[in-house]
Amino acid sequence: MANEPESEKTRQSTLPRFFTLEMLMFTFAVLSGFALVWSIVMPNKNIGVMVVAGIVFTFSLVVVIRLLMDPDNVRARQSDAMLKLASQTLACMKEGLNRSSAQKVCHLLLPSTAAIAVAITDKDQILGYAGVEEDRNPAGSEIRTHATHATLQDGKMRILLSTEDIGFPTETTIKAAIIVPLAIGGHVEGTLKFYYRRSRNISETQKSIAEGFGKLLSTQMAAAALEQQTKLATSMELKALQSQINPHFLFNTINTIASLIRTNPEKARILLREFAVFYRRTLEDSAELILFARELEQTLRYFSFEVARFGEDRVSIDVDVEPEVEDMMVPPFLIQPLVENAVRHAMPSEGMLEIEVSGVREGDDVYVRVKDNGVGMTEEARQNILHPHSSKGLGIAVKNVNDRIRGYFGPGTRMEIESELGEGTVVTLVLKNGALRDFPTIEETQ
Repeated sequence: MANEPESEKTRQSTLPRFFTLEMLMFTFAVLSGFALVWSIVMPNKNIGVMVVAGIVFTFSLVVVIRLLMDPDNVRARQSDAMLKLASQTLACMKEGLNRSSAQKVCHLLLPSTAAIAVAITDKDQILGYAGVEEDRNPAGSEIRTHATHATLQDGKMRILLSTEDIGFPTETTIKAAIIVPLAIGGHVEGTLKFYYRRSRNISETQKSIAEGFGKLLSTQMAAAALEQQTKLATSMELKALQSQINPHFLFNTINTIASLIRTNPEKARILLREFAVFYRRTLEDSAELILFARELEQTLRYFSFEVARFGEDRVSIDVDVEPEVEDMMVPPFLIQPLVENAVRHAMPSEGMLEIEVSGVREGDDVYVRVKDNGVGMTEEARQNILHPHSSKGLGIAVKNVNDRIRGYFGPGTRMEIESELGEGTVVTLVLKNGALRDFPTIEETQ
């Protein structure tokens, strides 16, 4: 049925295939064997039935043995099974490795090994578990075994032949395990674990299967991550251009310059030159990384147009960035979208909108803050601002910046937003290990 639950489809996909040639010939062998035994034990023996049953039994048995022992046939069946399994796991992991996909993959892998349980973890918790003691290891549980933590640390495959080696209590059914690291680009992101009832169940074949599945999942995780990054890069490029070449900003700036031509021609000339530089830099800054100082310069250039539009008594900006922070390489369009959002969404009906941009180093991390004294936002709006489905206004620009800093600076990097109605908003970019980034060479800054 079209509406059949996904879990039911996954369960059915793991069932054995019936009426293959091997199964058909094995069925003939069993039936003819029963017929042969029956004809032998009966008082009135039928020689014809015995001969036919004997021939069919012998022929069927020879065919079954031939099919099962034929190397080409064995390899073909193994390859076919692996390809189908790879296809099924790939379908499960289109969006990467999460609890839902991990649970499906565990149920897919379990019938393909001699293990009594299969588990998948990330760096901190169990993502999926299938098999013996499944109810004791729900998704979301913290990793409890020291062997798993050790594999996450050193990225080495482990063969564990006792409950003590695994880190389980002695009363468990599980007596042995294979733990395989799941890595992306040399970084261990999780583990794949096969649990066995006895240590002698871990053969060389089981080791090869576990290692193969580990490499398969790692490859699929890398592919999913690459696809996600490609989508993200494309989306960010479009959103960056949309946020920068904003029709309202364009028209407002042109109208401001046009009005200044009559009242202050010199200022109009300066703004027009700056406007040309601004858009040329916008297109040039589509590069992957730029100096933070250059991003700051472009932000101040943008803000000069807003000052010309609203007046010096309505908007102001103050910049306090440490020189070491200015020398960092960062993704473009990092600060300007946050300042632009403050002007567009935080402007009070009366009084001056004051914006402060600061950048400091604290240990190996760098903290960049954009603070305003504007209208602020509700707690609900603050909670929803980084929602993945934000599709307009503040949501696009903020999520854009958040996704790009996390993609470049890596784990631990985050955006923090504090806001209160009538008091203003503070957006803090925590750039993890940002101070450890290599400074650019002279050639890179030109």
